[in-house]
Amino acid sequence: MRERLVLAFVAMAVGIIALYGIPRAYIVADLIQTNEQRRVERSAELLAVLVEEREAHGIVTADFLEPLLETGERITYVGPDGVPVQVGAPAAEDDIVSTADVEGGGTVEFSRSGEVVAGRVQEAVMPVIILGVALMLVSAIVAVWLARRLSQPFVRLAGIARRIGEGSLDDDSPPARIPEARAIEDALRSSARTLEERIRREHEFAANASHQLRTPITALRLELEDVSLWPETAPAVREQLDHALREIDRLSDAIAHLLALARGGTPGADAWTALGPMLDQAGDRWRAQAVAQQRDIRVEAERVAATSVPAPATQILDVLIHNALRHGRGLVTVSGARANGYVTVRVSDEGPRPSGNAIFQRTPGQSTNGGEGIGLALSAELAEALGGHLLLESTPTTKFSLILPQRETL
Repeated sequence: MRERLVLAFVAMAVGIIALYGIPRAYIVADLIQTNEQRRVERSAELLAVLVEEREAHGIVTADFLEPLLETGERITYVGPDGVPVQVGAPAAEDDIVSTADVEGGGTVEFSRSGEVVAGRVQEAVMPVIILGVALMLVSAIVAVWLARRLSQPFVRLAGIARRIGEGSLDDDSPPARIPEARAIEDALRSSARTLEERIRREHEFAANASHQLRTPITALRLELEDVSLWPETAPAVREQLDHALREIDRLSDAIAHLLALARGGTPGADAWTALGPMLDQAGDRWRAQAVAQQRDIRVEAERVAATSVPAPATQILDVLIHNALRHGRGLVTVSGARANGYVTVRVSDEGPRPSGNAIFQRTPGQSTNGGEGIGLALSAELAEALGGHLLLESTPTTKFSLILPQRETL
């Protein structure tokens, strides 16, 4: 902005100076030329009078004419007898020449050198040029000062916007003096207050929801654990209770991860788990539901058995398998492959591919198949937080690819 303001001011100053200075220089030069022409004519007439008086008392010689000359001037006298008498500088094409007749006979030619006239024109025009250059320098200095003065509020606004983006919503700097900048600053401060209030409410909601969910989950876990320890509990029932306890632990971890994600953190970034067992366990968890729908889940984990991925990826995997069972058809395939420092987990079924990528957008209450409309969107956000990406492959059937960072399992 500063550069544009400086260029605008300097361009305006140059335009004004050019519109004034160039015509002024031409007018001064033309005036000097006209004055010089008149002076030469008057000088020729005066010389004719002097020569006439000289002829009345003697002969006109070069010695008589020489003292009448200045630098760059020339006099040529042709008497009645036709004999010329010439003194002064040699003739040139650009000289100013004037001829006057002598009453007693003969002519007097007076000329002034064009170089002398050009020098006088230059002396007269030079102040205009110096004034123009001085005005340009002054305008440049004033332009820089005005540009800094005018751009300073907007530079400060950019700093306020940057601090708001970084999460610092408090700003106690005095308001700007320029009305337009003050209006923008007021809008930014109002937006910052609104954002701060919304963020505070979201954090409070996340914390309250986490607390309200963890309390009954903890109570339920204690009750199930207590039941599993009863002597009269059958082994088959105890096995199911242990499975339910593991699922409750997973649910508690998921709540903690969602709370961290809502607060802008990276949930479980330091926790890694083996991908092969994770895929096998996910298939086992959902196989009963698949059998109830007369479908099957096939897990292909041999190629990634020695690979570890961030632990929260299991939540994304559950969402993808659940989505395949609820909205897809036929066999559900879960597989993994490694390439270029990343691992790709694919979950596919034999149903038709959804059109577009709107399924990754949050549309609560708008799912046409009875879903909540936020599972895939939340999974995509969680994948980004883990340093990966979730996408829908361009295939005729539905195939999701979860790309995650990997490390070798020791």
